[in-house]
Amino acid sequence: MSSRLLRTVRSGRRPAPSRPSLARRLPVVAAAVVVAGLATACGPSSTPAGSAAPAGAQEPASASAADPTSQAASPAVSATASVLPSASASASASVPASPPAATGSSKGSAGKSGGAAGSGSGSGTGSGTGATKPTSAALPAPAPAKVPGPGYDSSADAGALIDAALRSAKSDGRMVLLDFGANWCGNCKAADKVFAQPATSALLADDYHLVKVDIGGDSSANSALLRKYSPSGGTYTMPVLVVVSPSGTTRVDTHVTGNPSLTADGIGSFLRKWAP
Repeated sequence: MSSRLLRTVRSGRRPAPSRPSLARRLPVVAAAVVVAGLATACGPSSTPAGSAAPAGAQEPASASAADPTSQAASPAVSATASVLPSASASASASVPASPPAATGSSKGSAGKSGGAAGSGSGSGTGSGTGATKPTSAALPAPAPAKVPGPGYDSSADAGALIDAALRSAKSDGRMVLLDFGANWCGNCKAADKVFAQPATSALLADDYHLVKVDIGGDSSANSALLRKYSPSGGTYTMPVLVVVSPSGTTRVDTHVTGNPSLTADGIGSFLRKWAP
C-alpha cells in the first residue's frame, strides 16, 4: 500500500526542466553576435559611405554587456566590433571620391576670364587700329616770290603785271605790294636800296608779290592805275606804296597815310604789319 502511494506521488511530480549550462550558451550567443555584425557590414545600407556605424550594430554589444550571463562572451563581441570598423573603412575606401564642384567652377571661371581677356585684347587692338587715321603730309611751302631789282621799267605793261600778281596771290595767299615811283625820285632810290637788303628782300619774297609801276613819264595807263588803287589821291610824295589783298581790295595807301621811314627797320615794320 505504502509503495503504491510513493509511486503515485513520485509519478505525479513533473520533472523540472533542465537548464543548459553556461558553457553551452556561450557559443550560441557568440554566433548570434557574429551573424548580426556580418549582416550589418555586408548587407545594403542607406547610410552614406564614411559615416558612423549604424546604431543597430552597437545594440547587440550593449545588450550582451547588460546580460550578466554574457560577460564571458565579451571576447567575441570585441572581435565583432573590431571587424565592423574595418569593414566600414574598406567600404568607404572603395567608393570613388567625387570631384569637388569648386574645381569645375574655378576652371569655368578661369575659362570665362580667359575668354574675356581675349575678347578685350582683340577689341582693343581692333578699335585702336581702326581709330588711327593716316595723317596727310603737310603741303610744301610755296616758292619765294620774285623780287624785282631797283628802278622802274617805263616800257613794261604794268596792268598785266598787276593782274598776274593778283592771280598768284589768290593761289598762295600772299599780298600784292604796288610801288608807284620814278627813276629820278631820290626817295624811290632810297627805298630800292632797302628792298635789296637780305632781310627786307626775304620779307618781300615770303609775304608779297611786288609790282613796280613807273609814274615819272608820260604813261597815261600807269597814271590810271595809280588813280584806281589810290582813288582819294594824296599830298605825300613818291614812292607810293599800296598793299592790295588777293581779291583786289586796297588795304593801305601811303599816298594818304604817308610813307614809313625809308630804312630797314621802317620798311620792315611796315611789311610785317600788313603781311597776310
